[in-house]
Amino acid sequence: YPSGNLAITVIRERDQLICIVQEDELRTAKIRALFQSDGRSTCYYPNGDEWINMSIQGGQYLDQAGNRVRRWMWPNLSPGPHVPLSPIFISLNRHVGVRILAQDKIFVSFLAMGRQAKFNMGTKVQASAARQLPPPTWLGEDELLLLAFRVRILQLFDRMRRCLNFPSSEQWNKIRPPTYLMTQAVKILELCMAADISDELRSSIRAIVNA
Repeated sequence: YPSGNLAITVIRERDQLICIVQEDELRTAKIRALFQSDGRSTCYYPNGDEWINMSIQGGQYLDQAGNRVRRWMWPNLSPGPHVPLSPIFISLNRHVGVRILAQDKIFVSFLAMGRQAKFNMGTKVQASAARQLPPPTWLGEDELLLLAFRVRILQLFDRMRRCLNFPSSEQWNKIRPPTYLMTQAVKILELCMAADISDELRSSIRAIVNA
């Protein structure tokens, strides 16, 4: 961002790419959106509530009260009549926008100081590949909370280390957090979306990870 805060990070984990959009804040790394090359993506409102959630089957758009505004299926994974996608454009903040045109045309754009960067995080997943995906791993409420607190503690330790190594706050606040911490935060948010837990607990876990 023009402020010097990290805006977008692209991480390679094994055979997939993960694009993480963070909020323009000095001391936190609040995640505003996750885009994965395996077809799963989520965008969040500023308060951490889910905005858009996409999978290899389709997606849904929620309002800030949690009500479903729109739902669609990707045509290549729907053998019968399907609900088509009307193009979606949202602004995560004044610099980052998301445009969803098709499964393989999901664009994350960054605009600042007259310059623009654009990432296409869309993918084309065939129906046969979708049927071969392994079932998700289910975790209980206590396990999810423990994982979230573990990541939060590691984040605090990393911040303490940066503070000791760089006494000037202007220096250590600009250092990127370790990639493994960001990856773990992403995985916990994914598990929360798949788990059968209350919206209140899901919001609490997001707040712990993004604190």
